[in-house]
Formats: sequence, C-alpha cells, structure tokens
Amino acid sequence: MLLFREGPRQDAETSEDAWPGEHPEDYVRRVARMKAEAAWQRVVMRKGLRRMPVLAADTTVALANEMLAKPADAADAARMLRLLAGTRHRVLTAVALAFEGRLEMRVNESHVTLCPLDEPRIEAYVASGEPFDKAGGYGIQGRAGAFVSRVEGSYSGVMGLPLFETVELLREFGVSVP
Repeated sequence: MLLFREGPRQDAETSEDAWPGEHPEDYVRRVARMKAEAAWQRVVMRKGLRRMPVLAADTTVALANEMLAKPADAADAARMLRLLAGTRHRVLTAVALAFEGRLEMRVNESHVTLCPLDEPRIEAYVASGEPFDKAGGYGIQGRAGAFVSRVEGSYSGVMGLPLFETVELLREFGVSVP
C-alpha cells in the first residue's frame, strides 16, 4: 500500500469546502471518497507505480449540527475553541480505500468533551500554531490533549485515522494486517 500525505486540496475535484446545508456525516463521506478516487486516478496515471490499494480519510467536528472544519485563520480557530470549550461534541472520520474500480468506506463517530477554557489559554493555544489544518481547531494528539476531559469512542479516530475501521478495510482488500 502506498502511504503519503498531501497538503491542503487545491483542485476542485477534492475541495474540502462544505456544501450549503450538508450534514457532517455526508461531508466526511464525500470528501474521503473524493480524496480516494483522486488518489487512485493518480496511481493509474503513473504507469510505473505498482497498483495497490490507496487509503484516504477526512475528519470533521460537529457541535449540534454545526460543522467545524479546519479554521481559516487565528480568529476562526479561537472562535471554534470558544464554541467547543466546556462541551461534548462529535468527531467524525471517514476512511475510504480504493483499488481497481472498487471503493469501500467506514465512518467512525466519537464524542469528545473539552474542559472549560479561558481566553488566555485559548490565545496561547492559537499562538502555538497547532490549531491550523485541524478539524475543530484542535489536535488531541498535541497540546490540546490537555483540554480533553473525556473521549467516548476511538482516540485514533479523533486523531484522524481510526485504526479499527482502517484495518477492517485493509483486510477486506486482502492486505495483510494484524
């Protein structure tokens, strides 16, 4: 299996912009599917690459029905953290695997509770630069892990790649994994 991570999506086929009225579950499914399909097409176009399954994932945070994707800037990151502080919210990660015209997907849903956060703590976290390129403006695997008082579900799913669902997909495609 080829493993590589690309930067933010610039092409329309894999835009991470939410559609008006799109539900968080539909959003993560659509974006993970588009990423996997686009990656598979790149494998097919690069004739010298060995054809193996390609994996793609996407994560979003939902508070009620408001989707909190990646913050646009520091002010947006601070806004998201203010919304999430002291709340229980959902983290949804879709994992898609594509190979030879076949695409399968799994979605993991976890619930995360953040502790209350005061403005100095939010400002310091935003100034660290860590909230950027992270759904909901925080990364549980970094400094913001100290804000998390409870996780119900998959820690790896909250990080952005739920291992259980990923291994299930890989095994379905005949990839040898534990």
